[in-house]
Formats: sequence, structure tokens, C-alpha cells
Amino acid sequence: MPSISLVIPAYNEEKRLLPVMQNYYKHLKKNFKEFELIVVPNNCSDNTPKIAQDFAKKNPNIKVIIIKEKVGKGGAVIEGLKAARFDLVAFTDSDESVSPQEFQKIVSAIDSCDAAIGSRALKESIIPKKQPFIRHFQGRMFRILVNFLFGLNIKDSQCGAKVFKKNAIKKTLPMIKLKGWAFDVNILWELKKNNFSIKEVPIIWIDDKNTKLKTGDVFKMLKELLSLRFG
Repeated sequence: MPSISLVIPAYNEEKRLLPVMQNYYKHLKKNFKEFELIVVPNNCSDNTPKIAQDFAKKNPNIKVIIIKEKVGKGGAVIEGLKAARFDLVAFTDSDESVSPQEFQKIVSAIDSCDAAIGSRALKESIIPKKQPFIRHFQGRMFRILVNFLFGLNIKDSQCGAKVFKKNAIKKTLPMIKLKGWAFDVNILWELKKNNFSIKEVPIIWIDDKNTKLKTGDVFKMLKELLSLRFG
């Protein structure tokens, strides 16, 4: 098994970050000979940075990058990806909507592609508890728009669990412009433009009712996409 760098962005996650770090750390230690867990607290007004630092003091192979200013989820993930040093470079959300076991399915698919991404929209995917109608509708419309604008032919660009081969992500990172919620599309578009292969992997995904993505953020994402596509 190759070595892996896993990035977890964290914005005001003091209530749930510790068990997520514990679960992923245990999984990485068991399944990889070499690994690093990169936690990126950003623009936090709670104890998230301290929780991450305290955990890092007690466990090796953990890097904490604290960003005090507001950089968006994408900005936090990108800083973590830049710091990654192992063969595989990945990120996942701090709410553990994708469990370590499901994350491993994505890792297992990387042998046949340059980027393996979790997908909630494939027929084999399982969502035990359905999303509220408005979020499901917004997600569907977003997917249609993304494929229309960028020709990605991807059913789910926004699932927060993605794994990349190091050469692929390192080549595309300098070209990433979006730092908000829509940064995933920017990454996937640059990968496609540089002829890197992308594979969607069906997963079991647990909806988080406490998501920080709000209705207003959807309109910001649309604005970001239009700006990216048309300059």
C-alpha cells in the first residue's frame, strides 16, 4: 500500500473534530505503512485549533496548519494539499459523512486512475437517511450546471472525499482559483484539462443535518462557477 497524506479542513468543529481525528488516525495507522494527517483549522472562533494541536502533541504523523483569516473551505483544503508529501494526497470532511471504511474504497480505486472521488449519485451509492428535498434539488441542479459548463461528465463533484496521485494534484494546484465551496469543480476541471483520469466511486454517505452549507452559499457557488468559466 502506498503512503498517504490526508487533509481535514475544520471550521468551528470543537464539538466533533476529536472523534473524527481519532477514527481516521486509527484507520491510517492500520492500513498504511507511512501516513500523515493534516488538520487545517481556519477562521475559527472556538477551541478547534487547540483540540487539533493537543491531539497532535499526543500522536505522531499529525500536522496542524492554523489559518486565522477567512479563506473558505477550499482555501483550507488547498493549503493542506500544498503541504502534503506522500504518494497519495487526499481530503475528507470533518463531519465524517464518509467513514474511514468508505474512504478506503476510494483509496482502493486509485490504482486505475489519477483521481478517485466519492460519489453519492451512482446507482450503487447508499444514503441511509435522505437529504431534505431542497438540498437534494439544489444538488441535482448544481450537477446539471457543472456538467453543462465544464463538460466533466461527473455525477457528484461535491462529495467531500477525494484521493489523488501526487503528481496529478501537485500539477493542478497552482491553477486553482476558487477558494469557496465550489473549489472541487475547479480541481476536477484542471485535472481534466491536463488529461488526468477521474473515477467516481460509489459510497455509503451519511447526511449531516448540521452542515455549514446554507442556501445562500449555493448562489455564491453559482457565481464562482460562472466567474471561473467565463473569466
